Amino acid sequence: MSTGATASDAREGEPAPTPTPTLSPLTVDTVRELLADRKIFPGVPDELGADTELILDSLGLVWLLHVVEERFGLVVEPSYEDIAGFTSLRRLTDYLCAAQTDQAVRREGGGPRER
Repeated sequence: MSTGATASDAREGEPAPTPTPTLSPLTVDTVRELLADRKIFPGVPDELGADTELILDSLGLVWLLHVVEERFGLVVEPSYEDIAGFTSLRRLTDYLCAAQTDQAVRREGGGPRER
């Protein structure tokens, strides 16, 4: 029988602390994979270059942001200027990575980062 303490053995009546999820970094390849979802960008080629012009319609963008939230826990609300800048896989990835960094900083108690 083990006598080691566990999180559930913490002070009686208090909930165990919830661990903060670790966010895996978004990469160009990850975003390319997300875009390959048939609901976002049907027929996206595997060889889509990071700087190739990209045009997302509003429904595709909404679905992409939903999938990013579901898989990565990242909630973003891009401005019209941000959306206008989503002209390539690299620029979209850069935006999502910056948002992911901002979210991590806020979770750790820091203020929002300047972009």
